Amino acid sequence: MNQISTRDIAPRSAGAPARQPLYAQVKALILRRLIDGVWRPGTMLPSEIQLGVDFGVSQGTVRKALDALAAENLVVRHQGRGTFVAEHDTDRALFHFFHMVGENAERQLPESQILSCRYGKATATEASRLALPKGDSVARIRRVRILGGVPAIVETIVLSEALFPEIGRDGDLPNTLYELYERRYEVTVARAEERLRATSASAAVADLLGIAVAAPLLEIDRTAFSLDGGPVEWRLSLCETTTHYYQAELV
Repeated sequence: MNQISTRDIAPRSAGAPARQPLYAQVKALILRRLIDGVWRPGTMLPSEIQLGVDFGVSQGTVRKALDALAAENLVVRHQGRGTFVAEHDTDRALFHFFHMVGENAERQLPESQILSCRYGKATATEASRLALPKGDSVARIRRVRILGGVPAIVETIVLSEALFPEIGRDGDLPNTLYELYERRYEVTVARAEERLRATSASAAVADLLGIAVAAPLLEIDRTAFSLDGGPVEWRLSLCETTTHYYQAELV
C-alpha cells in the first residue's frame, strides 16, 4: 500500500507549509499521477475506496481531495459513473478559457483563420513569459478569430518549439489549440492567468478586423500553465469591443 510521503507531493505544493491537511496531500499525490501520465485525460480514476486503500487514508479524505481537484476543473465527477480526468474539448474551451460574447451574451466558440505560423529565436519578453533561455526557438502563430461571422479578435500565440516540435509546420492547426496540445504533445493546460487593458488598433489590426485605425480594443494578455505549474503558452489577443464584451463570472 502506497502510504503518503512528503517526497511524493507534487511540485505545485513545494512552497506550501510542511504540515498540509491530509486531503491536500492526497490531492497532491493524485495531481502527481496526472502530471506523470499515469491517468491520461478522459481516463476514469479508481474508486474512492480503492484510492483510499492505495494512499492509506479514509474514503472521506479521498472525496475531499477529488472535490478540490474538480473545483479546479482538473477532474470531472459524474454521479453514478465515477470521476474522470478532465480533457480539453469544445465545452471546456468555451466555458473555461474563452470569455468574449456578443451583444446577447450568448457564448459561442469562434472560428479561426490562420494568418501565419513562423519560427524564430525568443525575444527577451517571450523568454520571460515562457520561462525559456533567451534565444530558444519559439513558434509564433498569428490568427483571426471570427464571432457570428464577423472578425472579432486578432491573436498572436507564442510556444516553445522544444515543447511543441513541428507545431503548425504542416498547416494543421485546429480551432481549439488546447486539444492539440493535449492529444499530440501530451501537454494539458490546467489554468491560465489573464491581464486586461485598453489599447487601440494599429493599421494592420484595423484592416484585419474591418475597423477604423486607432479604434478602441481590449487587449487580453494570457499565460497558460500546465499541470505541473510551468508556463506553456503566451497569447496576446486584441479584441473588437463595439459589439463584443468580455464576460466573467465572479463567485
